[in-house]
Amino acid sequence: MLAIERRNAILSKLYIDGKVIVSELSTEFDVTEETIRRDLEKLDKEGLVKKTYGGAVPVQNFSTDLPHTIRKKANVEAKQKIAEKISRVFNDGDCIMIDASSTAQMVLNFIKHLKNITIITNSVEGLIELSDKEDWHIYSTGGKLKKSSLSLVGPSAQRLIRGYHVDYAVCSSKGIDIANGITDSNEKDSEMKQAMFDSAQTKILVIDSSKFDKTSLIKVSDVSNVDIIATDSEPSANWEEYLKSKNVELIY
Repeated sequence: MLAIERRNAILSKLYIDGKVIVSELSTEFDVTEETIRRDLEKLDKEGLVKKTYGGAVPVQNFSTDLPHTIRKKANVEAKQKIAEKISRVFNDGDCIMIDASSTAQMVLNFIKHLKNITIITNSVEGLIELSDKEDWHIYSTGGKLKKSSLSLVGPSAQRLIRGYHVDYAVCSSKGIDIANGITDSNEKDSEMKQAMFDSAQTKILVIDSSKFDKTSLIKVSDVSNVDIIATDSEPSANWEEYLKSKNVELIY
């Protein structure tokens, strides 16, 4: 196993289990404890983990992109709850834009029973996942491949998105805050989400409860610009009152 593969495996284990222990990792990967310590030190310097005595714990860094394989495995239960709830909004014949976030992509698993659906997505994995849906119309945005997220981004992808008018856009984000709005960790993904929201009659933000009252690097949208926010658990009374005042439907 290459060092980068081992570090990605360590990250994946960390975000699933909530912590890692040097001695256990040494045994699992059949390398010395010193090698594992060097791996954790590198991940710590990259802002992805926080080293502790004998191991490491996750870091909630809202300006850093985790690899797609790790994000996909994180908070799975919460994402499934969100996807199941929001899936009830859609009907046969709908046209839906879905971004490449792991939460938004989870929605696809819960709407496969619907008929004659049109999907426009910038997710490479989503395109592959839907390749067997013969009665669906699947469109790729095109664009430049962003390897870390298996997404297609850039000006050409944005132009294609803005050329469509769809029933729904389903996007996620790294943070949502009353003062700072909906934010994400990098400009390219933020611009794709903005374009999708601008092209949709109904704008849906799917976001797990850990992202509330968090602010990431780039603003995607004002909270009042979305129509529906779907999350996995009841937010604070302050949030419920705020969303009601902005005519944003809350589903949890």
